[in-house]
Amino acid sequence: MEVSPFRGIRYKQRTVGDLARVLCPPYDVITPEQQKLYYEKSNYNAIRLEFPEPTGDSYQRAAITFQQWMKHGVLHLDSASSFYLHAHRFEYSGAEKVRRGLIAHVKLGSWGSGIYPHEETFPKAKGDRLQLMRACRANFSPLLSLYHDSEREIASILSHVAQEKPLMSLRAKRSNLLACNEAHTLWAISDPEIKRELSQFLSSQPLYIADGHHRYETALTYQQERAEEQSDSFGSSVIASGAKQSLNGKGAFNYVMMELVDFSDPGLVVLPLHRLVRGIVPSILGGLEDQLRNFFVLEFVPLRADSPDWSGLSDDSCLGILGLQPGSLVVLKRRQDISLEAVMPGNRSQAYRQFDVSILNDIILDKVLSRAKDLDVAYTVDLKEAYRQIKERRYQLAFLLNPPQPEMVKAVADAQDRMPSKSTYFYPKLPAGLIINPLD
Repeated sequence: MEVSPFRGIRYKQRTVGDLARVLCPPYDVITPEQQKLYYEKSNYNAIRLEFPEPTGDSYQRAAITFQQWMKHGVLHLDSASSFYLHAHRFEYSGAEKVRRGLIAHVKLGSWGSGIYPHEETFPKAKGDRLQLMRACRANFSPLLSLYHDSEREIASILSHVAQEKPLMSLRAKRSNLLACNEAHTLWAISDPEIKRELSQFLSSQPLYIADGHHRYETALTYQQERAEEQSDSFGSSVIASGAKQSLNGKGAFNYVMMELVDFSDPGLVVLPLHRLVRGIVPSILGGLEDQLRNFFVLEFVPLRADSPDWSGLSDDSCLGILGLQPGSLVVLKRRQDISLEAVMPGNRSQAYRQFDVSILNDIILDKVLSRAKDLDVAYTVDLKEAYRQIKERRYQLAFLLNPPQPEMVKAVADAQDRMPSKSTYFYPKLPAGLIINPLD
């Protein structure tokens, strides 16, 4: 991979005032209600670029807004090419954590050529992001990727940089799928020698996409489109060679903005996305418990009044189910006389077969509930929300998953396999608007 510094676009604080009011989460976790709230938060909130309201040609409206903000000094292009060190402070389980990442340009390449995915993607989400990229020619939020710094080479450099005066520092209480108090501190690394060291080390490391699979695949499509546009100027006889030159060149569309985080970073938190399911006819739902006993040992845990106590269960718990037994959390444990891996698809890796979400998808949803043709599945990281949806009977069942470990994600990617979509939630999401990456 080629990892390099770039000239980022940032908000001008003199114009927008409180920087905490102009950031928003990435598009994929914003509900319509939250979208409206971010619009009201500031006339300059990045929601107008990242996820504009769906009225008229929203993509073109975002492009016009972006152009106007650049023209009138709401946003400005940094004068020097830099790496950006981002310290992301947040609260989790009653403690403050800090996740430290390096925002950089990463040269686009096909999957497996130094960059590795771990989840499947949805075509619809990629179509939406492609239209926005075509209109605005920019990345408004970075992808999150992971790398290994076993000798702490990068960590020591970043610790030294963090002693210097930052570009910006802000704290905000942000409403997301889980509310938390967040703080962001940003440093620009423009020293030529430090940039060379960072680029040399990171360009030699495999990178693993943690969050942003759709945006990476969209960037590959956009890169191909821009290369073909440029090749047209060469004439029809050399279009292929012209496109190849464009793909190998230094044009900004050949890169994507990423925040790179060490696998061992103490602030790296990965949450599961629990499944909410409805559309199961009573005859199938009534026999589900017996069907599950063909694969699992079932344990019934009385529910507390406010939320199921899922975190304190034993290590051999595969899944938890709300809604199957009134007043109880049904815990599924592996049967010693059954190999769940043997029941999984034969073309899947061993790493894939060990994931709880794979067991849920391939055994419970595809086999046990195979006769339920009209399943409606939703996702949440919030246990209390899952419990509320079942209690209010908006969904019939909630399948609770264990937190995936980052090294398990790496194992699936190294096996050139992919977990089901929405298997991991790297918490909290990186904000949109902190740094913007121009693609022209």
